[in-house]
Amino acid sequence: MNTHEDLGYISPYIPNTDLDRKNMLNKIGVSSIDELFKDIPDKYRNPNLNLTKPLSEFELKKYIDEICSMNIVPGDYSCFLGGGSYQHHIPAIVNQLSTRSEYMTSYTPYQPEVSQGTLQTEYEFQSLCCLLTNMEVANAGMYDGSTSLAEAALMSARINKKSKIAILNTVSPTYIEILKTYTQYQGLSIYMIEENQTKLEDDTTCLIVQNPNFYGNIDDMNKFADIAHKHEALLVAYTDAMSLGMFIPPGDYDADIAVAEGQTLGVPTSFGGPYVGIFTCKKKYIRQMPGRIVGATEDTKGNTAYVLTLQTREQHIRRENATSNICTSVALIALMSTIYMASLGKSGIKHIAELCYQKAHYASNLINKIPGYSLLSDKVFFREFGIICPRPPKEINKILLEKKIIGGLDISDKVENGMLISITELNSKEEIDLLVSALSEIK
Repeated sequence: MNTHEDLGYISPYIPNTDLDRKNMLNKIGVSSIDELFKDIPDKYRNPNLNLTKPLSEFELKKYIDEICSMNIVPGDYSCFLGGGSYQHHIPAIVNQLSTRSEYMTSYTPYQPEVSQGTLQTEYEFQSLCCLLTNMEVANAGMYDGSTSLAEAALMSARINKKSKIAILNTVSPTYIEILKTYTQYQGLSIYMIEENQTKLEDDTTCLIVQNPNFYGNIDDMNKFADIAHKHEALLVAYTDAMSLGMFIPPGDYDADIAVAEGQTLGVPTSFGGPYVGIFTCKKKYIRQMPGRIVGATEDTKGNTAYVLTLQTREQHIRRENATSNICTSVALIALMSTIYMASLGKSGIKHIAELCYQKAHYASNLINKIPGYSLLSDKVFFREFGIICPRPPKEINKILLEKKIIGGLDISDKVENGMLISITELNSKEEIDLLVSALSEIK
């Protein structure tokens, strides 16, 4: 019998044997690992880690607690920062259910017979997304809202075989950069249009509009739908999931593809992720939809059963036939959003949306009265609005932070001394009044 040593390796858990490594080094023309990395200075390649002496468990816990005590405690600060990621109250039921052991280890449900619970929650996620957007079909989730937007553009190109993407100049600059990354090697080109522009270039595959837009304003989406369809292009609507509690959903203004960020629905901001992207479209385009779709059927005994109905992602079919390289549906995050939507229901989401709207308008009215400050626009907005400050926002935010206030998003690269203020149901009247008082002291 051959031993591990006879086969050229010691442990079956090490993927590359010594012989494997030797062959790879010979192939690239070096004799050792050190020679391979010789261009890296030794002080960086083999740094002195300067570790402390070993600690016992309770000593280590005390040390870590001391480090953690240096952190800013979010509850001690009032926050008015948005720009795509928003603080909302997350009911206790969301964490209580989503962290149950049945869900914590869930991954891709390749075997439906042992994944009915996971498949059912993803089916419910899709159903709730359709109800929220009033669109016909939804997939089981994408990485986040921004990549959903990029995938929507690629999907539109597959549908109508056109190569130009029109995007309204009020779409988030971050989303535009992500779109450029996705399309740069796809033979697609991007061009910007102004809000009052009514003509699209020939060979335009889709018109992308964000509503509420980057500046927080609500646009006339019926107008943009007419423009897109007049030029035989698709309307791709990037919407705010929470705003749909009180504003017209994409299905009502004939959007072809509607996407959104699911973070506002029961997911903490978490320094930018992980999030979940909402992706919906008209039923006739379902076979070009990226990701995967869970369907409901019946088993041989007539019981309701759930299966992966469409799996057009690269993990499941040949690379050249895949609609996207999305490798996961972020099922755990989608579960959190599902629990959030189900627990609040229509009236609950509507109530949260109305609180955001009312508090944001209360704040905007007060800030607009402060000498030196003015609103960026007089258009209808939801929870976020732009202001023009008397000084650079960077300076103002520094002063606000000293008062335990996290200020708005600095957009002075777009608008001179511009700042985006975000208000959610978590911002109390006292916090808003404190912000207004602090701003009034900054000249």
